Parts: sequence; structure tokens; C-alpha cells
Amino acid sequence: MTADRTPQEAAGSDTQREVIDAAPKQLFIAGRWVDANESATFEVRDPSTGEALCNVADASPADGRAALDAAVAAQPGFAAQSPRARADMLTRAFELIHERIDELALLMTLEMGKPVAEARGEITYAAEFLRHFAGEAVRINGGYQVAPAGGARFLVARQPVGPCLLITPWNFPLAMGTRKIGPALAAGCTSVIKPAQQTPLSMLAFVDILREAGVPDGVVNVVTTTAANGVMEPLIRSGLARKLSFTGSTKVGKILLEQSAEHVLRTSMELGGNAPLLVFEDADVDEAVEGALAAKMRNMGEACTAANRILVHESIIDAFGEKLAKKMAAMPVGRGTDDGVKVGPLIDDVAQRKVSELVADAVEQGAEVLTGGETPTGGGYFYPPTVLTRVPRSARMANEEIFGPVAPLTPFSTEDEAVEAANDTEFGLVSFVFTNDLRRALRVSEALETGMVGINQGVVSNPAAPFGGVKQSGLGREGGSVGIDEFLETKYVGIAL
Repeated sequence: MTADRTPQEAAGSDTQREVIDAAPKQLFIAGRWVDANESATFEVRDPSTGEALCNVADASPADGRAALDAAVAAQPGFAAQSPRARADMLTRAFELIHERIDELALLMTLEMGKPVAEARGEITYAAEFLRHFAGEAVRINGGYQVAPAGGARFLVARQPVGPCLLITPWNFPLAMGTRKIGPALAAGCTSVIKPAQQTPLSMLAFVDILREAGVPDGVVNVVTTTAANGVMEPLIRSGLARKLSFTGSTKVGKILLEQSAEHVLRTSMELGGNAPLLVFEDADVDEAVEGALAAKMRNMGEACTAANRILVHESIIDAFGEKLAKKMAAMPVGRGTDDGVKVGPLIDDVAQRKVSELVADAVEQGAEVLTGGETPTGGGYFYPPTVLTRVPRSARMANEEIFGPVAPLTPFSTEDEAVEAANDTEFGLVSFVFTNDLRRALRVSEALETGMVGINQGVVSNPAAPFGGVKQSGLGREGGSVGIDEFLETKYVGIAL
């Protein structure tokens, strides 16, 4: 213990070091932990300090190919396993995650920044995908039909699509993984997973849990790398993989779609968002403020589902803004491992600069700052909870994902105006509506061009519900009863009598 640390601080620091030291840091290929070619590594940094936590294996294209070869080799045997065996593996992994939730939450906080309590929430959510798809594994069905003209029978079977490439983002490093791995395993698909370079530790720890849960060698492989395109593009273009599932930016998603076209890979894309949150004059203002707080501040605003444009009826925008600003100003900002902290750092300096630039642009165009709005000095990539009111639709943040703790309020006068403004974007992931008028809720939810709508609630994500968007927010759905369909092919067998 150093002289400038209290015993509690020293104990906390020692625990953090133990968790980092215990975390796997190698590639996981064919059931073994292995070093990258030439033992290459890269640093994983703590966004609350900017300091290095540890070094992790930095995969080369050859490492990526070895991982895909392992997945291809394991595919026939895994596809032949019984649905119950696959379900049991997922159930055991679900149990192991809950047994280790404290260590996993601390590990996530250290590499990603979110407060420990929120990390625990993500891990609970992530585990639910495993339990949900354990149930779906034993409900994969087919069909039997008499040919309409007689003289034949139709059999319909569902079979695994084959080896999958799964690319996950940094903002939800475990939940975005289980949302893909869960249905892949349930369907009988092997996979190669590439987590984001900022947050590889949570995925590596999870894969170790899958190994302990009995997932066979080669079924799940993980490559961590700083050369995402260099490692993944050859795998996409190889013709060996049959499915690509990606969560990330629309810009990158379009590139991956082009690469997937060469061999016509099945694709699932969960891409960018620009979520509108509409507050009508008949809404309960306090309820709407709580909903906006949930929709905006989950994960420090670093979520594709975060409310990016808050459209408030002109008759209540002042009262709404005052109440929201008071609540956001009271949220403690700090290192996610510290007691009481509600808002951790952004992921890196690039994210911090972008948020600062978007706020400055809105203010230059006439927006008023109700709270926050200034980048703090000192270490770490922090930005204070910020509320801006009367943000013009011409502001950059009306058209770009903020990905930070900034709530921009824009007034509207009519329902048609609100819906038109909400739909005025190339994105269509999720929208939120606050109103006590049932007819309006149905009318507006049908008119909004998004894949998901929350009525009088600020969080829509649920493992049992289909998650996904329209327009340039993506293709396909994750979660729900349809999530496993993305990993299954339908085969028709005709039998003559």
C-alpha cells in the first residue's frame, strides 16, 4: 500500500489488478489458448485514466484463417449434436455467468468505463440471451404437407447455416456477444468472433466460460486484433464462412455487405441509429423525463438505441427541459469503480472530441445550454451530462449519432410535424413516444419508420423481443423467437409416392 492511498483504495486497486491478471489474453482457437503470430500484442486501456490495463494478443490474417479453419472442421460434428445437448451447454453458461458476475462486471468496467452497477445490469441482460436461446434450441421445427395435386409429400427441415463470422462492438462488450453466440450455438453453428479492440477482455472471459460449459473444441473461436479489416476481409471472401453478423456503424456495415456479396453470405446487420423521442402535450411530464433519462443515459449515451433527438411539444418544452436538466446535473460523474458514480467516461479521446464538437456546433446555431456543455480538464475521457434546448434541425447532432451524455431538445407544434421530423433521417432503429392518448400512440407508432417503438418507456431491449432496424439501421433481427432464424436454412424435400 502506498502512502497516498487509504486501505479501502488499496484493497480496491488490488482487486482490480487481480481481475485483470486472471483474465485470458490470448487467442482462442480450436479449443486452445494460443499466442498470436510472432507473439504480437496490443494495449487495452482504462478510459477513465487513459492508462494501459494489460496487453492482449494481436491476431494476424493467418491467425484469423486458423480460427475459421477450426470452425469449419468442427461444423459437421456440432450440427449433428442433439438440440438438448446444445441447450444444456447454453444453460450451463448462463449459470456460470451469474456465478462470476462480480468479476465480470469489474472487468467490463475497467476496460469500457461504465459504472459497475450498470455493468452488472448488462451481464444479467447478456446471460438472458443464453437462457432464451437454450429454449429456442429445442423448438426448431419443420413441416409435413400433402402436395396440393396429390402424388407427393413435402418435408420442410431447418438446418444450421454453417460457420459464422461474428463481429461485436465495444459499447456492450458482453451482451452484443451473447446476442449472436446464443442463437448460433442453439442453431448448431460454429463461429469465429472478433470483439472490438477497445474491449476484448469481456469476450475472452466469456469464451472461457463457454469452454467450461462444455462447448466442443473449434465450435467457438475468438480473434482479437487491431487490424480488423486485414483479418476479417479474407475470412469473409474465403467462401468458407456462410454467415456474417455485425454490430457497428453503418459506414463499416456497408463495406462488409460489399465483401459478403462475393460469396453471397447470409448477413445480419445492426447498424447506426438516430433515435427520436417524441413528447406530446398530453404526456405525463415526470414520466416522460424519467423515460428520456433512461433512453439517453444508458451506457453514458453510448448506445445505438440512445435518444438522439428529443422532440418536445412547444407548450411543455420549458418545464420538460428544466426537470430533465435538474436530474442530469445531479448524476455523479467519475470512474466506474467508485461508489455512487452514475456516469463513467466515454470510450476514448476521439469520442470525447466528437461530443464536444457536436455541442459547440449546436450552440453556435442557437441552442441554449441548460446544464453541462463543457469538456472537463484532467485525466480520462469524461463529458458531463448535458441538456441543450431549442436545438435547430440543421445542427449536426440532429443528423449524427451523438454517442454521449447529451440530450438535445427541439420543439414542435403538431403531431404531423413531430412525425415528419422523426422520420427525417436515413436511420430507423428505434423511436420512443410519450403520450396518454391511446389512439395517438397507435397512430404515431404505425407512422414512425423504425424497427422498434417504445410507448411511454425509454428502454425497449429485451432478449425475448426482436431487435433490429429498417432503412440504413440494418438488416435482420436479433433476439426473440425470430433471432434463431438468422442462423438457420430452410430445406424442402419432395417425396413422390
